[in-house]
Amino acid sequence: MRRVSKPDESLAARIKSLIRTVPDFPIPGIRFRDVMGLVEDPDGFRAATAGLADRFRDAAPEVVVGIEARGFIFGVPVAQELGVGFIAVRKAGKLPGEVIGADYDLEYGSARLEMQAAAPIGHGTRVLLIDDLLATGGSAAAAIRLVRGMDGKVVGAGFVVDLPELPGATRLRELGVEMFALCEFLGDEE
Repeated sequence: MRRVSKPDESLAARIKSLIRTVPDFPIPGIRFRDVMGLVEDPDGFRAATAGLADRFRDAAPEVVVGIEARGFIFGVPVAQELGVGFIAVRKAGKLPGEVIGADYDLEYGSARLEMQAAAPIGHGTRVLLIDDLLATGGSAAAAIRLVRGMDGKVVGAGFVVDLPELPGATRLRELGVEMFALCEFLGDEE
């Protein structure tokens, strides 16, 4: 498994210019990368979702799984671009009916993600995972466990932002999942 090369520098620079850094959120010491500026810019948002879809088109996913909440924002248009369905992975207690769940640790606590047990993932279903940001990889790893628990195959994981100083990319590599991010922010980079 290899780490995928970055997109062209002009796309990465455009996307980064639309992402705000919010210091000490949600707790002191965390530098939150707020993608809502990118979502608010129609051209930037379109370029970001097209960039994610184009990167994984050859992987032939049959469904996109997005992680609550910003993974929904990017996952739905990526699914539309690829002509496949979308499945939501949500925080505990947010989905009706029978669910399956996975616990995980994040940069500043712990949580649980759930997916409906009736989601259309079965033996060998090719799944593309989408989220806005890869940090520790906790939520992505939990989503991968959910998909694999339903006997699906994760063909890739796409993110708008990678924080390479944190272990997320390494964690996904250890799980055998190819990851791609449109841009990255290093430590104290604005």
